[in-house]
Amino acid sequence: MAEKKNFIKGFYNWTFLVIVIVAIILVNIISSFVYKRYDMTADQRYSLANGTKEYLKDTESFTTRLNLKIYLAGNLPAEIKMFRDAIEDKLLEFKEIAGNKIEYQFIDPKVGTEEEQRELNETIWANGKGILPMDLVYMKDGAQSQMMLWPGAIIEYGGSTVQSIQFLPGSNTGQPYQLNNMTAVIQNSINNLEYMLVSSLRRATQDKKPRIAFLHGHGELTYAETQRVRALISPYYAVADITLNDSIDALNNLQGLIIPRPRTPFSNKDLYLIDQFVMKGGRLMCFLDELYLNEDSLRAKGETHTSRYPALRIDKMLFDYGLKINDNLVMDVRCVPMQVPLADQSLIPWFYHVLATPTSHPMSKNIEPVSLKYVNEIQFVGNDPNIALTPILTSSTNSTVSGMAPLLNLGIYKNYGKTPELVANPESESNKKCLAGLAEGMFKSHFRNRIVDEFAKNKDIHFYEKSQLEGKVLLVGNGRWIANEYDSMPTRLGGAWQYRPKKVNDLQYSQELINLRFRHFFGNQEFFQNMTDYMMGDNSVLDIRSRQIDIHEMDKEKVKKKASFFRILNIGLPILLILLLSFLITYIRKKKYTR
Repeated sequence: MAEKKNFIKGFYNWTFLVIVIVAIILVNIISSFVYKRYDMTADQRYSLANGTKEYLKDTESFTTRLNLKIYLAGNLPAEIKMFRDAIEDKLLEFKEIAGNKIEYQFIDPKVGTEEEQRELNETIWANGKGILPMDLVYMKDGAQSQMMLWPGAIIEYGGSTVQSIQFLPGSNTGQPYQLNNMTAVIQNSINNLEYMLVSSLRRATQDKKPRIAFLHGHGELTYAETQRVRALISPYYAVADITLNDSIDALNNLQGLIIPRPRTPFSNKDLYLIDQFVMKGGRLMCFLDELYLNEDSLRAKGETHTSRYPALRIDKMLFDYGLKINDNLVMDVRCVPMQVPLADQSLIPWFYHVLATPTSHPMSKNIEPVSLKYVNEIQFVGNDPNIALTPILTSSTNSTVSGMAPLLNLGIYKNYGKTPELVANPESESNKKCLAGLAEGMFKSHFRNRIVDEFAKNKDIHFYEKSQLEGKVLLVGNGRWIANEYDSMPTRLGGAWQYRPKKVNDLQYSQELINLRFRHFFGNQEFFQNMTDYMMGDNSVLDIRSRQIDIHEMDKEKVKKKASFFRILNIGLPILLILLLSFLITYIRKKKYTR
């Protein structure tokens, strides 16, 4: 009887063990073919953005298979191996949605003969237009080692190479990166992987680019002054330059129009063409300055007068769309400092150089403050239910506005003390001033009650009194925020003489503050990218840029008070559990085998 019980018990134990082993093997086999993970974070930081999912689901996005060749394989340091695995995890998520439309392979560029490696390196580098190499110094087995990486990917689409991705920065000649200083760079690249991949895939698969034009003919910013922002959007949009010249067809086949800081009046004919562009569903982006000032005179004399530009007249048209720009200046405690010689302090708070506060709108959500120097206030007017009016950038709660065409004085900060309060209640939300406003919906024509004779007599003109398609109009109360400085001497490029932007990215940094080693970073570049994507209706990368990732800081006071308790818990609890388990095993064995 006892032998039968032991046989049944042994059979049961062995059967259970076999079932567990088979289950583990099956789970591993299935997991090798099926990729699945669950994001338990509240902000869904490890999930794909909605724009990414929509782009990957869109069968028209990929007319043929897309292949990525990623040159991160072989014997890699642990940190680079972790980065390589993060890339594969993200691509597996992409494939879960796009299926076999996306393929990828990791390639070791150090495999093969020296001649084969050299040829591959030349192909990858592509005369500086492909992936840039990274020289890396790291410690291995107690000794310093150095290796060259190609931290990027080549995208092939339609049978040819169309795009490259640079995941990590390339090295300057003779200046290798130290791996122990690369932690922040690698982590930042991991956080931006989705954006880098989606934006690159978007460029590679884009057959037809929407057309955006920069307007000229009214003293707008020149081509040289807008080179940097053009470079930002040119991979996604066909960027052109337009001078109206009374041409009826000037704005045909355009989806977006940028008016960057005009300084001379618009004619009725030009206004009519722009108005009808909006009525047809065009996307209009206006960056206006109402006041002129001489900053050199301000720095030399300590004060200067401002004066109104000649009436541009386009502001009257924008008024009919629900947007009004005032000829005052916004003053904000949240501002960029200015260096002033012979002052009682090297840097003074310059209230007129506002650091605009982003709102929750996708255009400005989660970006750094936008630098707006001498910005005018924007107000919403009218109550048309067909038009939605939304603030995009605002000042802080500790802000106010100057009078009309004010006198500027560098000593204004002295009037407010060390902790300046520009208003009586500096924490009230009502103090915020709108610096960039958006109007979207169905507009009524600025010319609905008055048609320009020159156009009215032309039978080929089809006048629209109201919008035929939903339009969008953006007004920023500053015209210079997108301008870049450029070298005064042109460089010969491609057979033509061109002015090149200076090395410092004006959209992100101030050369003056860099010279003073003042830590700062502006969000102008990201705002311009987001603005263009939103206005043109492409949210495939906008969702990624504007997603909210909440970093929850530890309660330092609670950590300080309970530090000893958690130390004892972390050290003592494992030891206690081991002791209890050993006593329990000893007791069971003693009871089982003692007669």
